[in-house]
Amino acid sequence: MNDQPRSRPRNSDGKGGGKPYRRPKKDPVRILAFEALRAVDERDAYANLVLPPLLRKAREGGNFDGRDAALATELVYGTLRRQGTYDAIIAACIDRPLREVDPPVLDVLALGAHQLLGTRIPSHAAVSASVELARVVLGDGRARFVNAVLRKIAAEDLDGWLEKVAPPYDEDAEDHLAIVHSHPRWVVSALWDALGGGRAGIEDLLEADNERPEVTLVARPGRSTTDELMDALGEEGALPGRWSRYAVRMAEGGEPGALEAVKDGRAGVQDEGSQLVAVALANAPIEGRDERWLDGCAGPGGKAALLAALAAERGAALLASEKQPHRARLVERALAGNPGPYQVIAADGTRPPWREGSFDRVLMDVPCSGLGALRRRPEARWRRRPEDLEGFAPLQRGLLREALSAVRVGGVVGYATCSPHLAETRIVVEDVLKGRGGAPVEAEWIDVRPLMPGVAGLGEGPDVQLWPHLHGTDAMYLALLRRTA
Repeated sequence: MNDQPRSRPRNSDGKGGGKPYRRPKKDPVRILAFEALRAVDERDAYANLVLPPLLRKAREGGNFDGRDAALATELVYGTLRRQGTYDAIIAACIDRPLREVDPPVLDVLALGAHQLLGTRIPSHAAVSASVELARVVLGDGRARFVNAVLRKIAAEDLDGWLEKVAPPYDEDAEDHLAIVHSHPRWVVSALWDALGGGRAGIEDLLEADNERPEVTLVARPGRSTTDELMDALGEEGALPGRWSRYAVRMAEGGEPGALEAVKDGRAGVQDEGSQLVAVALANAPIEGRDERWLDGCAGPGGKAALLAALAAERGAALLASEKQPHRARLVERALAGNPGPYQVIAADGTRPPWREGSFDRVLMDVPCSGLGALRRRPEARWRRRPEDLEGFAPLQRGLLREALSAVRVGGVVGYATCSPHLAETRIVVEDVLKGRGGAPVEAEWIDVRPLMPGVAGLGEGPDVQLWPHLHGTDAMYLALLRRTA
């Protein structure tokens, strides 16, 4: 059905059929936000990859300034983070199942709901702008549907709606938290298990997942310094890192790509948790030589670049291996200009080309569900399913076994993952060490906590789980193992 009018009276004197047809107003900010959401939905794209080129194109076209870019970014990320909450509210305002509403219509409704319930945009402006967007991208017919639904949503604030659509906590705690904090129920359950129970901890974590993360820079040692980055950003533009000696946190709205050190590859954008993992592996005590390091899952290159710089300071060489050729090229770009010896190869870490016992230090940052980085990739929470973990499990165990085979006796392996899910963290390490699914491996745990000095709330060890709500980092996990035989 074509919702665009075939003909409309254009006279304004009341003769010939009423009001003249008014063309919809094209709002470039909201059209851009809608296009980004459609790309995420239709192509399974990630917002952090789709949005920057859209913003760049809009700026180049003129009449699109920094405030416009900030609003578009907030609309996209805010809508994706709160999608579960907004879906529940929209469902309460329509008379058919949500699955029967066309996805583009749902995107416009969710954008409108976020403006009404998650921003300071006045209600009348939020409804009006959303209806105009619907007229442009959906047609007048469906715009009337959008208008009716958003007017119902505007009748309550967010707290009022949550009281209506979320069950009481004492009746169904997981469903309550899932709707209030916009996470799939199974993710709430998994995170709660990983935290060890307690309502305060899980609510703090879920809230942290819905906050915009800081942009954190890394000054790659021997190539840049935190002082250089702080000076370039100015007093108003930066703060020191919380835990990593190489970290600088940018003030909101800063553009990391504009810094000379970042352009040159002497510094980069890297979460502080990721920095801590690389530094802990580099500083773990080993006996004997310390000359050959391996990053066995190196793409896209952040940890590899930091490890290469740390290795160069000691005269060690890094081999960075990545299975996917296009990601291997990203690693090459990240390591370009490193002062010490390094090599980048495209190789499968489960069938590696290197010989057993070749390396003194090995990092295996394995593919995972990504539940530890939901602040940065909010759409990932809606794409993942519990059964995805079953697909990752054999790969994670196989990569850890190969890492322990690649390191020499007395050398150190770091098993890292950007997920706090127990099935991807400690259970993987314990299974490999005990020989579940393969031969047992002769290795011992190393206590990670002393290798992250000053970092509070690291638990009982020997492995470490970082948390957004406790450490301001992604939920990185690290276990360190020394091969003993």
